[in-house]
Amino acid sequence: MTTPQTFPCEPVFIPLGSVAVLAGDLCIPPGASGVVVFAHGSGSSRHSPRNRYVAQELQHAGLATLLLDLLTEAEEQRDIHTRQYRFDIGLLAERLVASSEWLAQQPTTRQLEQAYFGASTGAAAALMAAARLPERIRAVVSRGGRPDLAGDALEKVRAPTLLLVGGWDEGVLQLNQQAFERLSCEKKLVVVPGATHLFEEPGKLEEVARLARGWFVKHLGLAKGAEHA
Repeated sequence: MTTPQTFPCEPVFIPLGSVAVLAGDLCIPPGASGVVVFAHGSGSSRHSPRNRYVAQELQHAGLATLLLDLLTEAEEQRDIHTRQYRFDIGLLAERLVASSEWLAQQPTTRQLEQAYFGASTGAAAALMAAARLPERIRAVVSRGGRPDLAGDALEKVRAPTLLLVGGWDEGVLQLNQQAFERLSCEKKLVVVPGATHLFEEPGKLEEVARLARGWFVKHLGLAKGAEHA
């Protein structure tokens, strides 16, 4: 996996009520016309090298990215021992909605169309949040996700949705196939041959980045030719 040239990112802090905040890293390349919010799965963080690689590829396509921790630092520590939050999809979706509302209020991002990229349980949260924000979220991509955990929200998703699953990730593939049938939006399920759950095999994460980039470029109204930048 070759690391592409990076754009500078800035740390951001999204308020949750009067005390708690979510930490994130926001990168806005010159001329960006859309922003993709990343929702990681349990046991990961905004520092995930896989998500950062995909984010960098999206930045080269003219997309801003927000890599976000959906739990506060105290919640993360508690979850390590109790697993209290990692499958609380409703809570994680609320945090994504809060991040979208925050982006819509910031001078540098309020004009940008929004999309979600979710991995593992983060994909379920992304779909649930997209169902709650049908006018704002323009696209969703799931990488090795658990969209089934979005439950009845699946039928309410209006954003075009791309599900990416490794061909060797058989259990998760079956769950994605079931969730795919419940989606009534524009949708596509792509099985990446020879890939396991984390797409760690040579060339597989690059394929994920290429597919995600194409999906977001198509649905976020980027300038013609941006997909070849």
